[in-house]
Amino acid sequence: MMDALQAALRVAGSGLAAQSARLRVVSENMANMQSTGASSGADPYQRKTITFSNELDKLSGMELVQVKDIGVDQTPFQVENDPGNPAADKDGNVKLPNVNIITEMTDMREANRSYEADLQVIKQSRDLISMTIDLLKGT
Repeated sequence: MMDALQAALRVAGSGLAAQSARLRVVSENMANMQSTGASSGADPYQRKTITFSNELDKLSGMELVQVKDIGVDQTPFQVENDPGNPAADKDGNVKLPNVNIITEMTDMREANRSYEADLQVIKQSRDLISMTIDLLKGT
């Protein structure tokens, strides 16, 4: 069984990894928000989604957050009339990615704040461990 400070470090570490993966997915979505299909009538970039799950860590007996799945958003593509676009179909319509910049910015902000909170837990736990070692040295 782990002590409370080591447990806090493991939980916060799993949170850092999960939020880092979330930030990568959001960044990929934002980078591809204008990526149309490679050929006439082809589907454009499809927004990726990420889901998390709690996994029991047998070593510590705690539940840690893990990336469960990276999937794709099934919302329909936007269609825009742009006959000059190489990705346009025979009617001049181009399918645009189902990426919404406001949604992505909101997800990025939330992931960033969660990442910072986990980082703060790690810093506080390290400080408490250092203080404990200093106290033990003094006796």
